[in-house]
Amino acid sequence: MWNFSLSGAFGLMARTAPYLLLRAAIYGGIAVATVLITGISGGVGWGIGGFSGPDGRPAGAMWGSLIGLGLTGGAIYLAREFILYQVKAAHIAVLIKLMDGEEIPTGKNQITYGASIVKERFVQSSVLFGIDQLVKGVLSAITGLIEGIASFLPIPGIRNVVGVIRAFLKIAVGFADEIILAFAIRTQSDNPWGSAKEALVYYGQNHKLMLKNAAWLAFFVYVLSFLIFLLLLAPAAALVWFLPGAWSAGGVIFAFIFAWAIKAALIEPLAITCMMQVYFKAIEGQTPDPEWQARLENLSGKFSKLQQKAASWAGKKPAPEAQTPQTV
Repeated sequence: MWNFSLSGAFGLMARTAPYLLLRAAIYGGIAVATVLITGISGGVGWGIGGFSGPDGRPAGAMWGSLIGLGLTGGAIYLAREFILYQVKAAHIAVLIKLMDGEEIPTGKNQITYGASIVKERFVQSSVLFGIDQLVKGVLSAITGLIEGIASFLPIPGIRNVVGVIRAFLKIAVGFADEIILAFAIRTQSDNPWGSAKEALVYYGQNHKLMLKNAAWLAFFVYVLSFLIFLLLLAPAAALVWFLPGAWSAGGVIFAFIFAWAIKAALIEPLAITCMMQVYFKAIEGQTPDPEWQARLENLSGKFSKLQQKAASWAGKKPAPEAQTPQTV
């Protein structure tokens, strides 16, 4: 069925509890801030709507809440580079060390240790973020090819099936880009762009195995997230009553926001750990397949750009000291 060990992944999660707490604090804080700003904006809209009479207040509250929701969504979008660099990649770095049987050095804080590994490998957050964006583009091209092939199959109702495939592949790509970053961290290469390029070739030549396991994990993620969403509906609906005008859609939206926070903080790292188990086991003893490299070059211009970045990477390490000629 699948090729990962859930018990092993849970064990690794337990050993990285400081990062789970950090993720919970960050994503929980984002969720609470979103709800507060949405509520305050709804109150402002309620007040402004009152200038057009009592009937204008509910509409004003709704528009105010939507504007607040949009503002927080924009802030989260701008913070994505920081979260990737300081939280996600650093957590992956610690997970890799533990998967390889290494221990956190004595006297070192786990969060500080993970951040130091990422900084050593990628130097700046902009480098990691740039790699992540190019990798996502290449992976989207691979999944787009799969969707295109499926849509041409002469099967009744295939368009509905392709819609389901697209939903699963979207989550699968979300897992895969962090697996590529994990490879760059694990190989300890001085050229992170080159490591990402090599990791994509490995992913391509093992795409059937990777997508099969990603589909199972996407199913688990969807089911768990939906159950959490249902559990949060009642408290979220109660929270809405404190908003001016009792915005009817607020309960569903707030439940979705808190379910997203729990998914990002706890469920996603578990799924990524499972995918790392599959990926690193699959590529053991393999070498990059030139045919797959050529396919990726033809499939995505972003892969070619990744190759150019890899070829021009000079790194940030100091140059070796000049040698003085020995005197005979």
